[in-house]
Amino acid sequence: MRELNADIAIIGGSTGGVAAALAALRAGKSVIMSEETDWIGGQFTSQAVPPDEHHWVEQFGCTRSYRRLRDDIRRFYRDYYPLTPQARSNLTLNPGGGWVSKLCHEPRISHLVLNAHLQPFFATGKLQILLGFRPIAAQSDGDFVRAVTLQNEAGDQITVSAAYFLDATELGEVLPLAGVESVVGAESRDQTGEPSALDVADPHDQQAISYCFALSLHPGENHVIEKPRDYDFWHNYKADFWPDRNLGWLQSHPITLETRQRTLFPMQGRDNWEALWPYRQILRPEHFQEGFAPSLTLVNWPQIDYWLGPIVDVSPEEAQKHLEGARQLSFSLIYWMQTEAPRHDGGEGYPEIRLRPDVTGTLDGMAKYPYIRESRRILAEFTVAEQHVSSDLRPEGAQKFEDSVGVGCYRIDLHPTTALKNYLDVGSQPFQIPLGSLIPQRVENLLPACKNLGVTHITNGCYRLHPVEWNIGEAAGALAAFCLDEKLAPRAVRNSAEKLKAFQKRLESDGVELDWPQLHAV
Repeated sequence: MRELNADIAIIGGSTGGVAAALAALRAGKSVIMSEETDWIGGQFTSQAVPPDEHHWVEQFGCTRSYRRLRDDIRRFYRDYYPLTPQARSNLTLNPGGGWVSKLCHEPRISHLVLNAHLQPFFATGKLQILLGFRPIAAQSDGDFVRAVTLQNEAGDQITVSAAYFLDATELGEVLPLAGVESVVGAESRDQTGEPSALDVADPHDQQAISYCFALSLHPGENHVIEKPRDYDFWHNYKADFWPDRNLGWLQSHPITLETRQRTLFPMQGRDNWEALWPYRQILRPEHFQEGFAPSLTLVNWPQIDYWLGPIVDVSPEEAQKHLEGARQLSFSLIYWMQTEAPRHDGGEGYPEIRLRPDVTGTLDGMAKYPYIRESRRILAEFTVAEQHVSSDLRPEGAQKFEDSVGVGCYRIDLHPTTALKNYLDVGSQPFQIPLGSLIPQRVENLLPACKNLGVTHITNGCYRLHPVEWNIGEAAGALAAFCLDEKLAPRAVRNSAEKLKAFQKRLESDGVELDWPQLHAV
């Protein structure tokens, strides 16, 4: 078995994992990062989800390195794409024009830009990335993780040892392997004190996953896919809590739970927000020279939320069944839209929409990895709960944390769950990321670097999006590097006013914002 060693091992090349690597590398540390797929970047890339961001992201509320990522994505379009003069002069260009984000763009561009940001550290020999590897075992010695064993699909194994380990996997996979105390699913109200929590905890109550995909529009053409294996099931399936079948245009409003009618394309006399195509459109033809490319959109819509069973802390066979079920649901939605969906202009079916495997970098057209909304979460020194961030519970603003290591802003947005519960979507205040939420209660040298920090099932709903996950990862990478420099454990940094101030000063010098100006809830 091959053995590798670095100062910091980052297991998982997620959005937070890449941010962690950059932070550690900037601090001069050697890094080994593994990634299960062949694309680093997680939500941005292998999961094919345009960035969900808050309203102020162009001015403040993200780290300098995250802003550089956004700037370089725009620069890529300016340098290599045939933009119109108007689009080229737009400093805040939204390539796709989708309204879910101010920067709807192709996942392949994120992949290229993220790799470009890491490239100098390959040249120095400080960085190794192991693509196609996932963790299968870990070695611990008391309160310390000593090594993690990785394996690829061919069965090749690599053991990685390091002074610090960061779990940046989408599901918090290192936590059970290393015996790190964690929680999964929904906690009870007695456990968290949250008004929206359950009466009784349910670890199998987890947010739906989704297999996202890209579609382009080709009027007058026929691109109907082969009928999916499970189409008949999904054609007839309807959950009791949902207003219609998944394969339909009727949906629950996330906030009010009232039934709302959606369409694929805008209709005269209807609000544009009801149309799904422009929602996550990643290439808007009007921004480019005439005839350059068709309209292109990414599908992360309610119809592909898969809630028939969880994939975390179940048997491998059970997890695989639900992963394949989610894929079949996504294929079924495509086929239904192409053949049976009521059209905005009358008639049935949109054969002119085309599945685009080239956009997701796969053979079948699905994203390389499912969109994961909820992970295992560490039992942390401090856990962020609903009462710390909810706008209803804290109308004066979110809880202030003296140990802040960053900021985030998003509604508490929980999609339907595997307990067959509908949306939970309530307002939250612009919030901070407390250092205590990054520190396990017992283990000394493992840190969470994405959605697996000390939050609850409820607050995961606002800590899970792109800029927040990036900030979590960046703070974790910087913390591991700081601890190596100071020869301190992470909890010692938090529990020393002097060391905490020094660490926060380092974060600020690296462009990490620790607090918000006075803002309203979202």
